[in-house]
Amino acid sequence: MAEQNATSNCSVTDLHRVRRFLCLGTELGTYTLDEKIKLGKENAESLVRLIHDGRGEEVVEEISKFSREGKAVKQQPVIFALALCARESDVKTKQAAYKALSKVCQTPTQLFAFINYAETLSGQSTGWGRAQRRAVQAWYNEQDPRQLAHLVTKYKHREGWTHKDLLRLCHLKPTNQGVAVVIRYIVKGLESAEKEFGTEDAPDDVKNVLAFLRAVEDVKNMRDESAVAGLVEQHRLDKEHIPTQLLKSKEVWRALLQDMPITSLLRYLGKMSTIGLLAPLNDQSQLVCERLTDEEQLKKAHVHPLHMLTALKQYERGRGDKGKQKWVPDPQIMEALNTAFYNSFKNVEPTNKRIFLAVDCGRSMAFSGVNGSSGLTAAMAAGTMAMCVARTEPDSHVFGFTDQLVQLTITTDMRLDQILQIVGATPKGRTDCVLPIQYAKDNNIPVDMFVYLTDNKTGTGDIPPSEALKQYRAAMKIDAKLCVCAMSSNSFTLADPEDAGMLDIIGLDSLAPLVIRNFALGDI
Repeated sequence: MAEQNATSNCSVTDLHRVRRFLCLGTELGTYTLDEKIKLGKENAESLVRLIHDGRGEEVVEEISKFSREGKAVKQQPVIFALALCARESDVKTKQAAYKALSKVCQTPTQLFAFINYAETLSGQSTGWGRAQRRAVQAWYNEQDPRQLAHLVTKYKHREGWTHKDLLRLCHLKPTNQGVAVVIRYIVKGLESAEKEFGTEDAPDDVKNVLAFLRAVEDVKNMRDESAVAGLVEQHRLDKEHIPTQLLKSKEVWRALLQDMPITSLLRYLGKMSTIGLLAPLNDQSQLVCERLTDEEQLKKAHVHPLHMLTALKQYERGRGDKGKQKWVPDPQIMEALNTAFYNSFKNVEPTNKRIFLAVDCGRSMAFSGVNGSSGLTAAMAAGTMAMCVARTEPDSHVFGFTDQLVQLTITTDMRLDQILQIVGATPKGRTDCVLPIQYAKDNNIPVDMFVYLTDNKTGTGDIPPSEALKQYRAAMKIDAKLCVCAMSSNSFTLADPEDAGMLDIIGLDSLAPLVIRNFALGDI
């Protein structure tokens, strides 16, 4: 009876399943790193049931919340779920879905994905009824004209759709002159837009939009690198605006670097180094170092330490994943990346839950790779996650385990290499994943969530960890959760899909910490 009471709150409701779907792309308790996921009604049966039970508006609010609060790891499930709500026969659900469209689908890529899912769900019908036409009209009309011009030129087409397709089907009537300029440009080209709106007495916002669109068109046919760089700086053009043949130009990349977001900077460090833009002690390398060590910019970008460490190791390696790009790492940039790595721990927000982190200290952790984080070993990734817990969670325990359990003394000022030494010094043996939960039970340690970090060892022992968790819940009368992250695994199944308190993570990418956080806070 005690076990039944202890685990009663861990049963999976349809709303739990919907939240899992929105975050993970599946109703099951497993996060995988597959970039391409196939979505259909069969993946979201709980969502459909809730709509049929008269809770469609509640579902749309959950979709909006996950999008608004950044709880979704992958955008496709959120957009698919919104399209599914828009295609249901319940009028209130449909109205709520279309009302939320502009807020959930903020980029053309997301809008195109929504239209594509809606078409697929409609079957033979095109599905362009009044509600969808009005929602798409609103998406364009509610944009700032200059921002709209930027979006439609950066993301011209996706999923087999173009902006011209959408405008033709939604019968858009612009509600202001700035948007009208962009719409005329999409439908009839720049010359027509300039002829119609490019008068001397045109409002400043119209002139700004036309000037931006003129720059975008001019760049397409230009070969003068300095002239292109000038337009990039003047109009803040993006990489997607630049012809492919000019993306080998140091001059152009120098201009792109000026306003480049931190996440893009990390992505293109190798490219900029390969073409020779970044070299020891030059102005561009100095700028990169300044940007990386700017704590305010780092905080604004919400870069997680795991993301930063992956970028650091990639740059340190001196070549791209496919070997096409090669460079000699700049010691100054390496130092800046190291500084940024330790500063990024300040970006991690605590869950304020009682966390018991169990790190596999087996020998294989030191050389097993991490699926989803190129260049990292399982030991490096586990050490980084241990630092996150030790530095941010006020009520936490960090242990290492094999066939023994050892408390790891990790202080907030320790560096990663020191932690790896501590982990490496623990006794080696056969990995027993049941030990941490049994230890907490035997020593009456209250735990809200157990987190296991291992390479691919998810079992062993007399009982599985999932059964040990149930015994812990019964003994401690706590609805404790269990998250097992097998960083080097391609597949495993441990979590009971009918237990809301169990989660499997296959691999470990920079988005996995968000999944763990959502799980700890009860959002999935």
